[in-house]
Amino acid sequence: MVNSKTSAAAFVVSASTVAAQVFAPYTASNGISFWQASFGTTLGQDTAQFGLALPPASETSMTNEYIGRLVVPKVSTGTWMGLSHMSEMTNSLLLVTWTNNDDIITSFRYASGYVAPDVYTGNATLTPISTNVNDTHYELTYRCENCWSWNQDGAAGSQVPTTASGAAQLIGWAQATNPPTNPGEVDSGLQQHASDGIFGALVASARNTAYTSWAALATPTAAATATPYPAGNGTAGAGATGTGMPPVATASATAAPVACPTNSTIASTTWDYSIVGAGAGGIPLADKLSEDGASVLLIERGPPSSGRWGGSMRPDWLNGTNLTRFDVPGLDNEIWADSAGIACEDYSVMAGCVLGGGTAVNAGLWWRANPEDFDYNFPAGWKSADMQPAVDRVFERISFTDRPSMDGILYKPQGYNIVGGALAAAGWQNVTADNVPGKKNMTFSHPNEMFSNGERGGPMATYLVTANKRKNFKLIMNTAVNRVVRDGSRITGVDTSAYLAGGQCGTIHVTSNTGKVILAAGAFGSPKILFRSGIGPQDQLEIVKTAEGAAMVNSSQWINLPVGYNLDDHVNTDVVITHPNVSFYDFYGAYDNPIKADATKYLTSRSGILAQSAPNLAVVAWEEIEGDDGITRQLQWTARVEGGDGVTSNQSMVISQYLGRGATSRGRTTINGALDMKVSQVPYLQNTHDLAAVKAGVQSLIRSLSTDPAIKVMFPSYNETIDEWLAAYPLTTSKRSANHWMGSCKIGLDSGLTNNGSSVVDTNAKVYGTDNLFVVDASIFPGMVSNNPSALIVAVAERAAELIPKVAVTSTSPTNTTSLVSSSAPYGNGTSTGGAALPTGTAPYSIFVPTTTLGTVSVAPITASLSQCTTVVTVHRSKSSSSVILPATSVGAVFTSSAPYHILNGTTVAPIGTGTAPFTTSLQPTSSATAGSGGGDAIAEWQRCGGSGYTGSTTCASGLICKAWNPY
Repeated sequence: MVNSKTSAAAFVVSASTVAAQVFAPYTASNGISFWQASFGTTLGQDTAQFGLALPPASETSMTNEYIGRLVVPKVSTGTWMGLSHMSEMTNSLLLVTWTNNDDIITSFRYASGYVAPDVYTGNATLTPISTNVNDTHYELTYRCENCWSWNQDGAAGSQVPTTASGAAQLIGWAQATNPPTNPGEVDSGLQQHASDGIFGALVASARNTAYTSWAALATPTAAATATPYPAGNGTAGAGATGTGMPPVATASATAAPVACPTNSTIASTTWDYSIVGAGAGGIPLADKLSEDGASVLLIERGPPSSGRWGGSMRPDWLNGTNLTRFDVPGLDNEIWADSAGIACEDYSVMAGCVLGGGTAVNAGLWWRANPEDFDYNFPAGWKSADMQPAVDRVFERISFTDRPSMDGILYKPQGYNIVGGALAAAGWQNVTADNVPGKKNMTFSHPNEMFSNGERGGPMATYLVTANKRKNFKLIMNTAVNRVVRDGSRITGVDTSAYLAGGQCGTIHVTSNTGKVILAAGAFGSPKILFRSGIGPQDQLEIVKTAEGAAMVNSSQWINLPVGYNLDDHVNTDVVITHPNVSFYDFYGAYDNPIKADATKYLTSRSGILAQSAPNLAVVAWEEIEGDDGITRQLQWTARVEGGDGVTSNQSMVISQYLGRGATSRGRTTINGALDMKVSQVPYLQNTHDLAAVKAGVQSLIRSLSTDPAIKVMFPSYNETIDEWLAAYPLTTSKRSANHWMGSCKIGLDSGLTNNGSSVVDTNAKVYGTDNLFVVDASIFPGMVSNNPSALIVAVAERAAELIPKVAVTSTSPTNTTSLVSSSAPYGNGTSTGGAALPTGTAPYSIFVPTTTLGTVSVAPITASLSQCTTVVTVHRSKSSSSVILPATSVGAVFTSSAPYHILNGTTVAPIGTGTAPFTTSLQPTSSATAGSGGGDAIAEWQRCGGSGYTGSTTCASGLICKAWNPY
């Protein structure tokens, strides 16, 4: 098993600042002294309270316990409150409380991902000291033993208080406006919470030498892990706000075993390509690779999403249509309110485990790649000149629109008019971003989205449609790939299990000698499969070996690569404003109870506010910040009309800053003993240069917004400096994640098999040390990009589809690589034994989903080479880790009229259309992909200098050496 430990010191600055604002000493009537916070939940009457008492540091036998005091405001519709012992909901011990008549019910829970928490099965013990229930609050004072460390079926973690100066305990809370489904049962189901937050309690302030005597006040009970307590005597009194625990869904945290089909033609068939994951990477790959007759199997872990493909998740008002919640743009934010059956249950962050992956659940933003994203981040063969044809093909298949409503009207455009007007007045340029993808400094645009015909569209409506009409293609869903089946470096197939009813089980083979497996399961899914296949850092493979035993490939065949390192995400920093002309539209309420006129308009003409992305995305802006380290860092601002960060006005807007390309901070994702994936090191602001860019961007935005005196900046507050505000802004996934995860299987020329090599896949996207295993998804991106990444991932898939068919399946020899093993674990070289022949078979021609005709796109051939002139590359990796907290979305605004507005604020902003059709123009190709020449007497850096079939010069320019990255 692996422990996930919070480094309290890592949060000293932010947590102590928060604690100083909301905590104060409090002595209860029973004499217990607490370091106590009062905080508003926006629910019920008055405020909530949490008090913490800790034993002195000298009491080493009591380090894993505390005494808590929880005061919860009642809600007229019922409520529950949960506390997280590491601030996040996922991978943390949760204490959930509620009332049943005059009893207080407590229940320890644990959640592996964005699913409803299971009842905790570990040894945490809660013993009551006092309870009180009145008309407005309930209060529980309790002793919690074995509560700072936990273990649920091998998933272990801890946040034991330390003695470090300034150390703080991060605590998360969430409160609901509905009671548990069965309040009298300690294992009752829980409905979605409505408010949440995080606070940090200073450890030194909570310690007290009288703790032992106070602990003796606790009265033992027979079943303390989930117990009702009758109300007794006590006092209840009544702050900080924020976002902390993510939404609680209504699905179980662990999928029940699903029976395998008794007869399966899948396992008896071999495939030229088995692609794992039907998202932004896998769907385009399947389409492109099946164009020339190769047999392609596309395996999706989750169920169908869109109605086109058999999806059935929908609110009642969509009954009788072929639409699901995924098809209607205005319902896309519902995943943050109800992710049951959608979110991946084994990831500590939100991800869509349904057909389409992220492109089925996201806001549909669709950005043509900034050329600098490829030129700055990617290796030779993947620069903007190489990628431009692929990018153009993507936008030929999936054009963008900034008027998604079919009547061409932009509904409720006040947010754009207000923020765009202020930016224009400050000198920013109004552009249509996808027409000028390289203009990413002091520019702003309407959101450009992939929506088509008033519906989601995207890869499922294009690439998957054309793939599905081919007899040599098959899609299977509800099927999890546990691992690839290996014989040394040769992949012979994939091992599957039924994730949901109808899924497949057993081994699915690839074509003997030529077949290939491509992982496209995302920044967490692909690393997980690699770990379970014996590919990754030594520490991760040991964890899987302990968990899976004989199912794990023998350690003699392990391939030690830096899988999971280089994890990246846009760093999110919110600014919240208000303006009297802004009004919130209740997209969340529209899921079950839409305004009748809005629902009718959408259903009859695919028009109106529901054809636009929730929660009313208003304007997107970009700025570049020059750092003292010589690196230009890219910022994106995304403004939406809703409340956040404690601001609940229906006239508020959240403007989220994303720190992207150029940021140098990186994180890590790891696997635990329960085989769940988590962010063990967050990739946020690990150096002063990244932090300085965030600060400079916030200052620039606030200056620009000041051109409109009606705009009021609410967060950061007026009584704190930017430095103070940023110091108090936790570096946690709940507060800083944009959920644009990438980088965990980095593409590059510096093979991770060598000492300090940082790359997992080569420039053909093939996993180093393997013959025929590839990764094509966001995980291979070396660094963050300028915008939301969906369109770039599809472009990378288009490019990979050119390269992968040209890679010959030959054995990877381990000869002469032993000396390149790193001297420090977990980096090292793997061992392979060559390939083994597989039986051949006939590709099936049965198609799972309906066929629809759509035109195909031809692919121009391109050449790649991997023996190139280079300097010595040395990469140093950080092995530190820290705790993470999961994101959540919460709004407290109310609905106002959905009638369209056409008021302009600033003459330099382009007027809003009143019926003009959406833009569908896409840029034409400007260049063709070319490979580096091997000719000439002195070969330039990264140009080909040798390898199989090469006949040119082998002399490199001065200072360079000819490096063989693989036999080609």
